[in-house]
Amino acid sequence: MDAAHALLRHTVATVAYRGGKALRAAPDSFATYRVAEGSRTPAQILTHIGDLFDWALSLAKGAQVWRDSQPLSWDREVGRFFDTLRQFDEYLASNAPLSCPAEQLFQGPIADALTHIGQLAMLRRLAGAPIRGENYFKADIAAGRVGPDQAGPRREFD
Repeated sequence: MDAAHALLRHTVATVAYRGGKALRAAPDSFATYRVAEGSRTPAQILTHIGDLFDWALSLAKGAQVWRDSQPLSWDREVGRFFDTLRQFDEYLASNAPLSCPAEQLFQGPIADALTHIGQLAMLRRLAGAPIRGENYFKADIAAGRVGPDQAGPRREFD
């Protein structure tokens, strides 16, 4: 596996780890929480993240396709989040050639997804259900681990 594929796979695993933390044990009301009229709900943000990874896969394959999906139920959207990560990771693991530069995959859909995961974490706090901060440098993140079953935190903050 070349260095670009390896780094992208580790980045996707990081998205799964951080995203999973922001999604895990969210209260039922979280999906529809809105900080202001016209702002996106967590469900809408999570739908957008799924769209970003569908787009990333299409870019990697050389057939750029974008769609604006309608949100599913919260549980189905969480499942879709991990499914789109898995599909993208499987493509990267196959060593199939990338039809665009790895740097552009990172700067576009992947970096955007990380931004939105930060929004979800912030919204958890605003909704009264904060997640604990963590030293992510010490986190057990491994390429290929992109599903809901993530390693536990090694060093969370009080």
